[in-house]
Amino acid sequence: MGNDERNAGGTGGPTTSVIAKVKPKTKRPNLYRVLILNDDYTPMEFVVHVLEKFFQKDVEAATKIMLHVHHHGIGECGVFTYEIAETKVTQVMDFARKHQHPLQCVMEKK
Repeated sequence: MGNDERNAGGTGGPTTSVIAKVKPKTKRPNLYRVLILNDDYTPMEFVVHVLEKFFQKDVEAATKIMLHVHHHGIGECGVFTYEIAETKVTQVMDFARKHQHPLQCVMEKK
């Protein structure tokens, strides 16, 4: 029995395999809303300053958010990943305490 006869049946011959690359699917990180809460003591100008300094808002956007906080009791400053949101909350709270204002800043999962 020659080589031609052995391979003719499809067994015993060289086989080919296909290796498919599987890209791992990365999960998008959870996002968190950073919120400022209204109080009766923190000046409106200070809130606008905080929004400009820590959230890179222009005067118009910062004023709009500040007025929303003033009228509705809460306002969204931005949406970030956990670590960034946590950092922003800490920065705002530290800055407010340093300037002796009771401003509250919190984060919540979106």
